[in-house]
Amino acid sequence: MSTARINYMQKSPALFKKYLDFSLAIKDASIEPELSHLVDVRASQLNGCAFCLDMHVKEAKIHGERELRLHHVAIWHESPLFSARERAALAWTELLTRIPPQGVADADFAAARAVFSEQELSDLSFRVVAINGWNRINVAFRNVPGSYDAAYGLDKAGLN
Repeated sequence: MSTARINYMQKSPALFKKYLDFSLAIKDASIEPELSHLVDVRASQLNGCAFCLDMHVKEAKIHGERELRLHHVAIWHESPLFSARERAALAWTELLTRIPPQGVADADFAAARAVFSEQELSDLSFRVVAINGWNRINVAFRNVPGSYDAAYGLDKAGLN
């Protein structure tokens, strides 16, 4: 069991607030909440962020996501449980989370654009940027999974 290294919310309150505001602004973007939950879960899995994975699985559950689909996010390539739109979002999330040395290939961009409008792809990209930032700071400072459940209302998920 780990303990938090630094409480970045207290040590850098102005920066925390600005980044939180950025993240909250994305919630009003063109990407539907159900898809956003899948993106947040997948990026958190890829980045090994226990705090964010815990949080976003609980948020998804509270908002009606099925548990089996949450279990299948890690194996979405093989799972029949995701729509073409969800698959495209998960592929884009993986690509932007682990940008290859050659960058984003034209074929990958075209595949995403075949499913998402320019606005949606832009908004989705900002979503991926936001969760990756949260993942990095929470991995660095080891926020403990579940430690803010009551404050964020995540105890309602019933996954303790």
